[in-house]
Amino acid sequence: MAVDGIGVTLTDQNFQTVVLESPQPVLVAFAAEGCDPWHLLAPEIAAINGAFRGRVTVATLDVEAQPQTPERYGIRTLATVLFFLDGRVVDQLSRMVDGADMAAKLHILTRNSHA
Repeated sequence: MAVDGIGVTLTDQNFQTVVLESPQPVLVAFAAEGCDPWHLLAPEIAAINGAFRGRVTVATLDVEAQPQTPERYGIRTLATVLFFLDGRVVDQLSRMVDGADMAAKLHILTRNSHA
């Protein structure tokens, strides 16, 4: 599955608006097409996107095509998932990310969200 095929496709240019200014929690998956962990994670991200539609913004960023944002957040391991609330990183998962772990974190964030 393509990195930009799930949720909102992020760029270095739209990251501020889509993620940092979002009124709801945001899950950002940082990945690359050639990243084996991404191909395992993509179906989990797609499931999260469906399960949390309307309550969480799910977004993906291709680190090869958009290098500034991953550098700004110190992304060194792929795939990495950052969780944002009110424009701040509040949690992170890296490498072999489990869908149940992502869902649990998002349930907490949606309870704590001001949206």
